Amino acid sequence: MKQIILKVNVIISCFFCTQVKSQQSKDSVLQQATLSACIQYAIKHQPVIQQSLLDEVITEKTIQTKLADWYPQLNFNYNLQHNFQLPTAYFNGNYIPTGTFNTSNVGLGLTQNIFNKDILLASKTANIVRSQSKQNTTSNLIDVAATVSKAFYDVLLTQKQVAVLDESIIRLQRSLKDAFSQYQAGIVDKTDYKRATISLNNAKAQRKQTNSLINAKYEYLKQLMGYPDSATLVLQYDSSIMEKEALIDTLQMINYNNRIEFQQIQTQKKLQQANLKYYKWSYLPTISAFGNYNIGFLDNNFLKTYSQSFPNSNIGIQLSLPIFQGNKRVNQIKLAELQVKRLDWDEVLLRNKINTQYAQALAIYKGNLANYQSLKENVLLADEVYKTIRLQYTSGIKTYLDVIIAEADLNTAQINFYNSLYQLLESKVDVEKSLGIINY
Repeated sequence: MKQIILKVNVIISCFFCTQVKSQQSKDSVLQQATLSACIQYAIKHQPVIQQSLLDEVITEKTIQTKLADWYPQLNFNYNLQHNFQLPTAYFNGNYIPTGTFNTSNVGLGLTQNIFNKDILLASKTANIVRSQSKQNTTSNLIDVAATVSKAFYDVLLTQKQVAVLDESIIRLQRSLKDAFSQYQAGIVDKTDYKRATISLNNAKAQRKQTNSLINAKYEYLKQLMGYPDSATLVLQYDSSIMEKEALIDTLQMINYNNRIEFQQIQTQKKLQQANLKYYKWSYLPTISAFGNYNIGFLDNNFLKTYSQSFPNSNIGIQLSLPIFQGNKRVNQIKLAELQVKRLDWDEVLLRNKINTQYAQALAIYKGNLANYQSLKENVLLADEVYKTIRLQYTSGIKTYLDVIIAEADLNTAQINFYNSLYQLLESKVDVEKSLGIINY
């Protein structure tokens, strides 16, 4: 009976372990690897993001630790002392031993800060420090979203290049077959099908080289996402939707407040201004209230040390005020004022940098947009030219060299078109990042 129960427990344990592993496997891979899904996955699994979230928690605990000093501080003290020789006091011209051989004290001490510039600074800046920590996370989120988007587009571009080369190989195989048939019929010499063979071999070699890049680019995308190396990642996309999403309003104006870097420098200025106030508060006293209750025990006989007690208690207020510190406070205030002014200039530099980034990103985007529109038309024209020349070659009007040139033009036009599309998408990411409108 025990063996049967043991077997049932093993089966149940194996079942639940399998279910857990299956659930973990589902959680660790993407069923639909769209761009949005890849970015969301990266946000959840990217180590940099997880570190930033932990930094927020660490910051919160640090703030709570500093603010705890506002609460009453209660301390317990215990002391037991045995004197081998009693201390001596001088009284009325005589040296007299004082005290007892055994003493013990038990005490409770309570302090309450009333004014303390360190704790006041922590209170005033708590929300600012929290905001700074969240802004660091936001900055990392934006960087991850931008880099994942570009890596996603790069993988798609390489896949499209392979697809274009596949189509080119099919056309070249068909051309090789036609050239060889015409050679066998005595219509042309062997030069045509040899040229076709050379072109086909070149296309196959180029396809193999391009295809080998896909795995490397997938691995890079997985790294950015925090995706398991052993898991399969199959990207999903709609080319028509991506072409529509590649278009943005190029007349948008810069709003500096949208940029996370600008928000961060504003937060730094608030912290620095609070630091300036902190040094000005150094002219104010530190004030605290205290209360103590102690019980003393005295006896020469160790076993009777705690036979009788002598309690004492007190309350009071303590005030501490540095009077002169060698002009330290004056210099600290001047230093803090200079640091505030320096941040003002950092803001000016950042505004100029943002303007330059946006101008450059927008110029590149507009150039890529014009290139994309031109090359999109080129694909249609090259396809039409190829079909016409191939038909003319079959009819004996054109030479095979014209077919090779037309096929090469079509292949180049298609690859250039996809290059331009994904360059346009990547430059769009740069424009959105410069405008500060990437939000996750």
